[in-house]
Amino acid sequence: MIRKPVFVRIAARRCRNDDLAEAVSDCSDGFGIKFALRFSLGLACRCPIVFVLHCRRIVLDVPKLFRVGLLVQVVCAIITLWLVAGAHAIVRADDGFRPIFDGQSLDGWSSGSEHWAVIDGAIVGEISESSPLDKNLFLVWEHGELDDFELRLKFRIAGGKQANSGIQVRSQPDESGHFVGYQADIAHNPKYMGCLYDEHTSRGVLAARGQEVTYTEDVQRTTRGLGDPRQLMQCVDLEGWNDYHIKAIGNEISVSINGHVMSRVIDHDPQHFDRSGKLALQLHSGPPMKIAFKDIRLKRLPLHGGQKKIVFLAGKASHGWGAHEHRAGCLLLADGLNAAAASKQNLPVLATVYENGWPQDPTALDNADTVVVYTDGGERHYLHSHGEAFENVMRRGVGLVCNHYGVEIPKGLSGQRFLNWIGGYFETDWSVNPTWTAKFESIPDHPVTAGVNPFEIHDEWYYHMRFSPQMTRVTPVLSALPPAETLSRKDGPHHNNPYVRKSVLEQKQPQHLAWAFVRGDGRGRGFGFTGGHFHRNWQNDDFRRLMLNAIAWTAHVTIPQGGIQSTTPTDGQLDANQDFPKPL
Repeated sequence: MIRKPVFVRIAARRCRNDDLAEAVSDCSDGFGIKFALRFSLGLACRCPIVFVLHCRRIVLDVPKLFRVGLLVQVVCAIITLWLVAGAHAIVRADDGFRPIFDGQSLDGWSSGSEHWAVIDGAIVGEISESSPLDKNLFLVWEHGELDDFELRLKFRIAGGKQANSGIQVRSQPDESGHFVGYQADIAHNPKYMGCLYDEHTSRGVLAARGQEVTYTEDVQRTTRGLGDPRQLMQCVDLEGWNDYHIKAIGNEISVSINGHVMSRVIDHDPQHFDRSGKLALQLHSGPPMKIAFKDIRLKRLPLHGGQKKIVFLAGKASHGWGAHEHRAGCLLLADGLNAAAASKQNLPVLATVYENGWPQDPTALDNADTVVVYTDGGERHYLHSHGEAFENVMRRGVGLVCNHYGVEIPKGLSGQRFLNWIGGYFETDWSVNPTWTAKFESIPDHPVTAGVNPFEIHDEWYYHMRFSPQMTRVTPVLSALPPAETLSRKDGPHHNNPYVRKSVLEQKQPQHLAWAFVRGDGRGRGFGFTGGHFHRNWQNDDFRRLMLNAIAWTAHVTIPQGGIQSTTPTDGQLDANQDFPKPL
């Protein structure tokens, strides 16, 4: 926070018209004039229009001898005012909170009910005599899930004593669509306003207003006071707008209203603790009432306890069934990582998947430790169209994994960015994309190859990548010499070219099909993998383990000895989540 100078803060509290007039009338030298002008800057902070009028008055009232210097002081004062105002705007813009409601529509929110609408810049849920509600209804934010975060919004509730609403966080819907999990409560009933509730579970109220409650692993409950619940209730305006602030870090969730901490839960209950989940606004069943929300802003926080956040960006539907299954492949790999986190391996990761291309969640990458890109490439690559925004992510030292077609990016600026981010890429008229069986007879020693044995597999293995000059900071991981028939196609941007023929047919150079990379800053890590065309290949344990290891390594996770273990997917698991129906 930028503080105004002391004289500005004092003047902002004390300035009145007669104060300024008296200060000016007492001026007998240049110092007095300077003091008066500095004093008047406080007026500028509160009422710029009056400030300008008083500046005119000062100039007319002082001796002519000082008018030129005084005009200079006035100009300097105005410039200072602009700089201070601009600095405050910058601080507000960089506070990490991003709007997730546009104030005009329900884009990104869904409920399938006429009970929700946007009125006067606010999301409004209403129960009326003509439109009753016999079960709880939820308006769901569809653009992402919550893990460690801060949420700020304004709310206003109207109705009788039974008027009830709430904000679901880290929650999941059951089969009926009812959301289960943590709820920050809103109600006219003093028992519930500002409490933390476990919606649709046996636990009910987790922490009443004025309480901090800890749930231990053996489900013991300890309580300490945060304040008088009656006094805290007086901090809530039941007739107007209120500020709601929810903060979740690891096992701890706290709720504040109008700047006062209302309740806090520290949840170590293994059966009920939710690490991540959906955000939803509740309209509680009952008599007529109205709940309104506006200025909804979200801020992602680094994961607590050294956990690493892995963000998968799954591209849009592409080829037919069984090929370029971006969504299904990302979900399968994310499930493998999250299962390793929940198992005895205790892998310190949390993986989440954004589907259908570049995420609409403006906070999607804000707390990412690595990003996995599985998408169609070339001109359609979302890192080509969003390269500048993603450059800011890379500057934070965030890892990057590009899989299969995701390693192809147009040459030029985007290609140079890939060289900086992952050390190599598929360059048209230089690289090729044949389908062949690669035999990996020797596996180098590297953290990403832990537990990976020599293997062979049929895939669309791209090769002859464009790498950083002299392979600087690039470590080949999977290498093989392609057979001559992979270069039997005519020359074309993806099929063949003189450079690749010289490398493979004449010089017999093994081609690098997967590689690890450490960026020049020593923090960021990258990994490129040219396989992954055929979805069934994820059933190969070595193929899959290499990818899981690589993803975790780019997030700076220490890879366990023997690599990351995961269960071999069944045919049914492979068929799930594919973009196209299985052929009969």
